[in-house]
Amino acid sequence: MIPEGPFLWYLNRATGVTLLVLLTVSVVLGVLSLGGRPGGRLPAFVSQHLHRNAALLSVVALVVHVATAVADEFVDIRWWHAFVPFAATYERSWMALGALALDVILVIVVTSALRTRLPERAWRRVHYGSWLAWALGVGHGVGMGTDLKDPDAWALWSAVPTAACVVAVMVAAGVRLGRGRLEPVGAS
Repeated sequence: MIPEGPFLWYLNRATGVTLLVLLTVSVVLGVLSLGGRPGGRLPAFVSQHLHRNAALLSVVALVVHVATAVADEFVDIRWWHAFVPFAATYERSWMALGALALDVILVIVVTSALRTRLPERAWRRVHYGSWLAWALGVGHGVGMGTDLKDPDAWALWSAVPTAACVVAVMVAAGVRLGRGRLEPVGAS
């Protein structure tokens, strides 16, 4: 039996915030591991392992997020709305951002699974799409629903982690740009 009512609404919002935090951790670790220097505080294999695990957990959170949105019958969101931008009638533009983010994440997941069969440069270019997926996800989260229009505690509860995630990625990007290298050490 699928739960109904506010439980699914809260679970959907909670998995959305969790997903954003996990994607942020994955993006930050990925950005900071680029051009890693030998002898750093955290060995490269540790940050790469954490990056991959955060990415995997974010995919799990994404599946739960989409499943709860589809299962919640309060609004009409069908499973294909999660994949096809502008297919949904409910909050069409904000849903489209989420669908685009999911599509980009799917491409990244598939190419990462095939990484050993792809040229490194091609894989890397596709993998840079994680920045786009993250930004689309932030836009989807900020604009979706009425959370930020309603001055209740939920709006603040979801806005604070969103702001922290944006700041974390901006700081990681600043550190990355400060290093002055766009490719990892030893990349061709």
